Amino acid sequence: MARPTMEDVAARAGVSRALVSLVMRDSPKVSEHRRRAVLDAAEDLGYQPHILARSLASRTSNIVGVLVSDLRNAFFADVVEGMDAAAQESGLELILNTGRRSAAREHTALESLLSFRPGGVILLSPILPAAAIRAAAQQAPVVLVSRTSTVAGIDTVNDDGEAGATLAVDHLVSLGHRRIVHLDGGGAFTSAPRRKGYRAAMRRHGLEPLVVPSEHTDSAGMAAVRKLLNLFSRDAFPTALVCGNDFNAVGAMSALEEAGLRVPEDVSVIGYDNTSLAALRHVALTTIDQPRIQMGSLAIEAIAERLRDGRTRPVRRRLEPTLVVRSTTTAPGR
Repeated sequence: MARPTMEDVAARAGVSRALVSLVMRDSPKVSEHRRRAVLDAAEDLGYQPHILARSLASRTSNIVGVLVSDLRNAFFADVVEGMDAAAQESGLELILNTGRRSAAREHTALESLLSFRPGGVILLSPILPAAAIRAAAQQAPVVLVSRTSTVAGIDTVNDDGEAGATLAVDHLVSLGHRRIVHLDGGGAFTSAPRRKGYRAAMRRHGLEPLVVPSEHTDSAGMAAVRKLLNLFSRDAFPTALVCGNDFNAVGAMSALEEAGLRVPEDVSVIGYDNTSLAALRHVALTTIDQPRIQMGSLAIEAIAERLRDGRTRPVRRRLEPTLVVRSTTTAPGR
């Protein structure tokens, strides 16, 4: 069955197509009697106005394009949840696409989102070159989440990664750990501040930092632990790991278990993000909490301010992380 059109609604209501268009745009120029007739006809036919066509006709858009770096990472799901709630309150519609952790794929996905002529675009931890992001900002307001920028037309929402890594190290040192290793987040833009915070905190405690290259994936966490197993004897093995994120930490825990090392009795593990994965009872991961829902809400708020209020100056939101202690950290047993 063909999808009902605006012309079908006009015929059913006995009015012109132009009048139907006015009703769908909630124009005050339509009498209540005719508005009711059009809405009743639309309901009878199951007509839904085309969001993109409506935006083009009004020369404004309530569409917000969202580029998600990695659909497997629960962190992004939580941020999008915050976006969705805030978008509904602001009368905005979300369109999602994914970059699959590939700069080339992100470029294609961004071009696809921009083809909808959105009112704004939100990029979640993109690995796109800065030039591509600046070019996108020439077409629509851009908000970066978990990535920084100094470009005037781009807003940013981040947590304080240095502070988060410091919380992790301080917690482990307070338990008595001295051999604490950081599994790095690789090319992710959140990695540098977390790495910096880890190193500074270790040196402040008089400890030697050791950073092992990794990525924000479970497979990379497993690979990093296997590398450590080749570098250290069982007696000299690190007693604690500060992982790049929760996903990485779960992979690290899996590799430790394979090697016969118990968490936390032999090796304490801390993640980052406090995703739903970390809170699962059989995982019970000690982690650093980013206020993910709030980050998503603030990203939508930044777009809404530009659309509603005409704000042109950039906003830079930086939120404070907190430590969430669960079952994967304890005093060193060796």
